[in-house]
Amino acid sequence: MKFAFFDAKPYDRESFAIYEEQGKIEFKFFETKLTEDTVGLSKGFDGVCVFVNDVVNANVIDKLREYGVRMIALRCAGYNNVDVRHCFGKLHVFRVPAYSPYSVAEHAAALLLTSVRRIHKAYNRTKDYNFSLVGLTGFDLHGKTVGVVGTGKIGRIFIDICRGFGMNVIAYDKFPDETSGINYVDLDELYEKSDIISFHCPLLEDTYHMLGAREIEKLKKGVVIINTSRGALIDAQALLDGIKARKIGAACLDVYEEESDIFFEDFSGHIMDDEVIARLISMPNVIVTSHQAFLTKEALENIARTTVENIFEFSEKGFCQNELCYRCGKIEDCKNQRAKKCF
Repeated sequence: MKFAFFDAKPYDRESFAIYEEQGKIEFKFFETKLTEDTVGLSKGFDGVCVFVNDVVNANVIDKLREYGVRMIALRCAGYNNVDVRHCFGKLHVFRVPAYSPYSVAEHAAALLLTSVRRIHKAYNRTKDYNFSLVGLTGFDLHGKTVGVVGTGKIGRIFIDICRGFGMNVIAYDKFPDETSGINYVDLDELYEKSDIISFHCPLLEDTYHMLGAREIEKLKKGVVIINTSRGALIDAQALLDGIKARKIGAACLDVYEEESDIFFEDFSGHIMDDEVIARLISMPNVIVTSHQAFLTKEALENIARTTVENIFEFSEKGFCQNELCYRCGKIEDCKNQRAKKCF
């Protein structure tokens, strides 16, 4: 089998090359993202392997099918960049539902600690032999209330980390697990009571801009916002306005709603056209990392293994446990119980 591998980075090549050496699959690595302009590169391939910022809209899907592509192998858990409904009856879509929830949850905790203890500022100072402590006063996490939005695997691991610090945890989930021992509240109450808010939910129609100007008005003054999930959960302009108004005390962002043309690339020698992200980065109480929460050795190995297993499972059995489709009217909850292919 031959797969066109889009948005390829050196760490991707290393993880997937192991499976090429086995002789059962061939990857053609393209540094470019999959878009309407680059979809022609998929001609002659059995499938495409894509990541979070590749564009898999209706036009791309129709072209892929025209070129003989049968499979879309996502090497990530999120699928908001794929028109799954349009794929039904045309292309089979697989994802990696859980590559390493620890990597993302631990990165969220690292961002939080870095922010509240001013570690990033101290690091920059001491590189210049400036050992002054003025302006580096932080606050204890112990006893603070953290609101966790989304209690899937990543959210629950982050909750465990916060409990280890002695924090009071409240959470919101559209489908709460009442047997989990988690203290669930409605979203408005979470916004009003939390000293720290961390987002760990997928980007869907009803979660788009779930933190906007209206919601920011409800927040505690000085709240810390963490987002390691999907950028468009937060209205970036409203977030910037909230920081400028001193309503939001700090923001820790591993994702950004307009990241697709920015993240994973080197713009250090260029002027940043996106004024919102440029302003955010310039703020002393904002930390931005470039969608790197997933980037651990263990996660990369799990992503590569599961992606390849998805491809082999479908090719050998005609179905895949991790397929996304609209046959049942839902994307993930399959009435076929993943026992046969969707179409």
